[in-house]
Amino acid sequence: MEGRNPKFTVDEALVAMGFGKFQYLVLAYAGMGWIAEAMEMMLLSFVGPAVQAEWGLSSHQESLITSVVFAGMLVGAYSWGIVSDKHGRRNGFLITAIVTCLAGFLSGFAPNYITLIVLRCLVGIGLGGGPVLSSWFLEFIPAPDRGTWMVVFSAFWTVGTILEASLAWLIMPTLGWRWLLALSSLPSFTLLLFYSFAPESPRYLCLNGRTTEALAVLGIVARLNRVDLPSGQLVTEHKLELNENFMPTEDTHLLSSDFEGNEAKVPKNVDSKTESASSLSMLLSPKLIRSTLLLWLVFFGNAFSYYGLVLLTTELTSRNSPCTPRALHSDKSQDTNPYRDVFIASFAEFPGLLLSAATVDRVGRKLSMSAMFFTCCIFLLPLVFHQSETLTTALLFGARICITGTFTIVYIYAPEVNIPNFN
Repeated sequence: MEGRNPKFTVDEALVAMGFGKFQYLVLAYAGMGWIAEAMEMMLLSFVGPAVQAEWGLSSHQESLITSVVFAGMLVGAYSWGIVSDKHGRRNGFLITAIVTCLAGFLSGFAPNYITLIVLRCLVGIGLGGGPVLSSWFLEFIPAPDRGTWMVVFSAFWTVGTILEASLAWLIMPTLGWRWLLALSSLPSFTLLLFYSFAPESPRYLCLNGRTTEALAVLGIVARLNRVDLPSGQLVTEHKLELNENFMPTEDTHLLSSDFEGNEAKVPKNVDSKTESASSLSMLLSPKLIRSTLLLWLVFFGNAFSYYGLVLLTTELTSRNSPCTPRALHSDKSQDTNPYRDVFIASFAEFPGLLLSAATVDRVGRKLSMSAMFFTCCIFLLPLVFHQSETLTTALLFGARICITGTFTIVYIYAPEVNIPNFN
C-alpha cells in the first residue's frame, strides 16, 4: 500500500478495521442459520419413531425418512455452492432458507408418507446450502481472527441441538411430531425476516469486478465499527499480486483460491458447470488426490459417527426400540426419558468445543483428532451389550464430546492441508 496510488484488498481493509459491531451482527445472523440447520438435523432422531408408531410404518420406511434428508443434502451441497459462486452469497442462502423453511413447515401438515418423504428431501436440499452461510460469515472476518471465530460460530450448532432437544421434550409428549416439525422451521423463517439487512460479501463483489459495491459494503463495516476505511484503490488479491508482486496469505487462499486462479483467465459469464468441473479436476489432480481422498475419508468418518450418535441416542433410550427389553406404547406417551436423555447428551457438545479449542494448537490437529476418534470408540464399545439407562447415557455423553471435538478440528485442519498446494 505504498506509492502515489495506494491499493488495498478486502482482506487488508478488514484487518485494518478490526472485529467490531458489524461482525457481531453478522455472527448473530449467520449463527441463527446454523441453529436452524442443527434443529432440522436433530429432529430426525425424534420424528422417525413417532411417525412409525402413528402410521404403522416398517423399520425400512422409518429409516427412509432420515435417509432422504441426507440424500437431499448431498444434492444441495453440490448445487448451492455453484449458485452462490455465480449469483452471490446472499442469493445463495436466501434460496436455501426459503426451501428449508417452507418444506420444513409443510412437513408438519403432510397427509401421508409419500408427501412427508418428498418434503423432508426438499428440507435436505435446503440444508445442503449451510456452508454458503458459513462462508459468507467468514468473508467478513479479519484473516488473523478467522480460526477463533470459526470455533465460536460452531457453538451455534450446539445451541441448536440443545434447543431442539428441549423443544422435543416439551412438545412431543403432548402435541406430537407435527408441531415439532412446524416449530422447528421458525429459525429459518427468522433468516428471511432479517434478510434485507444482510449485505453481500465484499470479497464476492470485488472478485466479480463490482468494486464500487464492495467499497459501499466496506464503508458500512467502517461506520458500524467506528473506524476509517483505508484510503486508496480497492483491488483483488490477484490484481495486486500481478501489479506489485503481492504474496497472498494462507487465510486469503482459504476463502478465495477458487476465484483467484480464474479471474484473469476466465470471462465473467463463464458457465458454472465448467467452473465446477475445473474445481473437481483440480482436487483429483495428482498433486492433490492423496489429500483429497484422505480428507473425504475423515469427513465421512466424522459425519457417520456424529449423526449415528444422534440417532443412536434416541434408539437406545426409547422403550419401543428393539435395543431395549421394554415396550413403549405411542409417541404421545407421558414418558419423557428419551427426550431427557437426548437433551443431556446434547450438552456434551459444549465440553467437546472446549476440548478441541484446548488441544488443537497445543497437541496438533492430527494427534487431537486421532486421540478423540480412539476415545470415542472406547465409549461406544460397551454399548454393543445392554447397559443400564444411566450408564448408557453416560457413555453416549462421552462419545458425543469426542466426536464434536474431532468435527470442530477437521474444519480447521482441512483448508490447511490443501493451502500449500495452491501456491
